[in-house]
Amino acid sequence: MGAAVLAAPVAGQEPFAASREHFERIPEFLSTLEARRMNHSEMERELEQRSRELARQLYQDWLTQQTPAQAEGPVVDCEGKQRTRTRIQERELETVFGTVSVQRTGYGVVGEASLHPFDGRLNLPRERYSLQVRRRAAEESAKNSFDEAVQTLTRYTGAHVPKRQVEQLTVQAAQDFDAFYEVRRRQAAQTSPEAPDSLLVITGDAKGVVMHKQDLRPATRKAAQNKHNKLHARLSKGEKPYRKRMAMVGAVYTVAPYVRTAQQVLRVLARSDEQEEDRPTRPKPQHKRVWATLHKEPHQVLQEAFLEAQQRDPSLEKTWVCVVDGNKTQLRSLKQLHRQYQVPLTIVVDLIHVLEYLWKAAHAFVAEGSAELEQWVFQRLLRILQGQASQVAAGMRRSATKRHLPKKRRAPVDRCANYLLKYKAYLAYDRYLAHGMPIATGVIEGACRHLVKDRMDLTGARWRLTSAEAVLRLRALRASNDFDEYWRFHEAQEYQRNHPPCYADGQVPPILEPSTSRLRLIK
Repeated sequence: MGAAVLAAPVAGQEPFAASREHFERIPEFLSTLEARRMNHSEMERELEQRSRELARQLYQDWLTQQTPAQAEGPVVDCEGKQRTRTRIQERELETVFGTVSVQRTGYGVVGEASLHPFDGRLNLPRERYSLQVRRRAAEESAKNSFDEAVQTLTRYTGAHVPKRQVEQLTVQAAQDFDAFYEVRRRQAAQTSPEAPDSLLVITGDAKGVVMHKQDLRPATRKAAQNKHNKLHARLSKGEKPYRKRMAMVGAVYTVAPYVRTAQQVLRVLARSDEQEEDRPTRPKPQHKRVWATLHKEPHQVLQEAFLEAQQRDPSLEKTWVCVVDGNKTQLRSLKQLHRQYQVPLTIVVDLIHVLEYLWKAAHAFVAEGSAELEQWVFQRLLRILQGQASQVAAGMRRSATKRHLPKKRRAPVDRCANYLLKYKAYLAYDRYLAHGMPIATGVIEGACRHLVKDRMDLTGARWRLTSAEAVLRLRALRASNDFDEYWRFHEAQEYQRNHPPCYADGQVPPILEPSTSRLRLIK
């Protein structure tokens, strides 16, 4: 902190004189022989650097003109003490243009840190990095590694932020994620903005993230500590590395019904030569929100999805559909939430998972790579799409019995048949297609890849829980097109955390408007 006394300046001092002087030097440089000999990219870089410095000087002059930034009336702290000792104090602020100095009146009492109402007026953060620098750090960290974020900030801004600080700023930037969506749910209009005949789709999945051992879930950490591998250099068959913590991914979106036949679905899966223009246009998901978390359990993520869906359709005018991959924990949670929220819910098991079981079963009957292999699969898939999953399961078993398949070769056939019978209540694809419902988890698979794999699965990366959770939240905000709205909310929350609690009645004292006669700082 610096201290100073105030003295009257020279009359008529221009508050933005330094900025004007800096600007005037730019066209002077452009007229020099050195500038005329530059190529276009060299000139672009030169002007970018000079423009950034001009912006920094304008920012500095804007701050300086408001010195001494005094409160209009008495300053009383949160304990009811009036702060009577005043002095000009200085702090640095790292902005996207570079470092500037903020000089303002501090109000103090013996033995306690000064209060600065002007900091509240500007909504300055406690640390040196401006909120805009924090936003840039958060956006870059959500897209690329922390090292890349540091390089991007250095290359394209005037801010200098070390890697550790970038990671800390990213964590701070994501701290209001849950509060933001909670407030938005409470403030949601009672009438849904989408068409009432649209489908409201809920879906969820999980994707592993390599973590430091201390941040694994307790069961995984215990397994990692107790594992005894046969080899040191690699894992043997059946051994697991126990390095990952599952990120739970959720998605909610609305989509118009897309009615099609079993044959149309089969042609798409078979990648037929049907011309693209001959296919009906598939409606795109609308108002899609996706998110991922390493903290929460699967049930909590699905419950959040139900709350999000309830916000969109409070009067239950839409058709609710949940598309999952058949995970037992998911299905158990969905049934519980269905009873809890009393909503009409159609659960659909992903067709692609069914198809994988069929391919494995097919190899028990047909040779690998033969034309009959694909024919066998799609004949049975067509019947499943027509609502005949039980009959397909029974037919596969009869065929395996008639052929006297050995136990090992027959195993994938029985696994496929068991799967079809176990989930037959969720394989009514004939009804789903007739009502235009989705039958595959493409949206959530894409969310797992985009939110988690593309950023978290970098070669050699091992994550700490706090930074990994922050990055997932920021990626989710960007993917859901909520980042701008979230950042406005976050800045308001930063103000409430940092400034009103320091003053009586939670009110930051207003600041006197700067005088037209300028004051200058004497060190």
